[in-house]
Amino acid sequence: MRRFVQAIAADAVPADLSSGIAAALSDAPPRYNIASHGDALVLVMHDGEVAVDTLRWGLVPRWSKLPETAYSTITARLDRASTSRIYARPWASRRCVVPMNGYYKWDRSGARPVPHFIQSRNGDLLFAAGVWDLWERALPPLASFALLTMPNSAIPWPLSPDGPLFLPASKLLAWLSGPAPDPTRIAGTSQPEFEAYPVSRRIRSRDVDDYTLLEPAAPDDADEPGDGFDPDGDVDQD
Repeated sequence: MRRFVQAIAADAVPADLSSGIAAALSDAPPRYNIASHGDALVLVMHDGEVAVDTLRWGLVPRWSKLPETAYSTITARLDRASTSRIYARPWASRRCVVPMNGYYKWDRSGARPVPHFIQSRNGDLLFAAGVWDLWERALPPLASFALLTMPNSAIPWPLSPDGPLFLPASKLLAWLSGPAPDPTRIAGTSQPEFEAYPVSRRIRSRDVDDYTLLEPAAPDDADEPGDGFDPDGDVDQD
């Protein structure tokens, strides 16, 4: 997973969150192609209150000498995050939630990879569990996050059954502010029912970010003129 969508209407935000959170999410410009190492809206705890902040996608550990890593930190495996050198401290005290309409995932079961958009079957807003950290070796400090992933049989075939850990709205506060959870228990969290459909390969380009990316496309559609591979090689990644 290297792409997701945040185009959030106020009435899509569940009542478990405050009207202030709903306003902050809905007032933000819609984003249809948030890519790795880009900025996204994230729910975090600040002074005992849930707040909406803008964090960079791709966690930079506090101890890193540079504001970057030599390896991908946009996702963290749920079963290893709590004991990882990179993620253990954020797991204990800096958990976050990333609201999204859905995300993109590539189907590689055929001769040619085909991107799909995955969303909740009932259209509900999704809340992906994550961890974040603050890198302070230079000014301004850099706040960044990683999404937790795990096996997920709810992801429609033929897409690989692995993706973000999603939380119900009723459990967001406990995830954000409660004690560090047991990963094996979190893995048992009921996941939404999903639907998926093919979309344009234009999602490969970071320069394309509009609602037309969500329009269904035939799996054998040719590339749009002028589109190109993302420099991160997203066609080879989920």
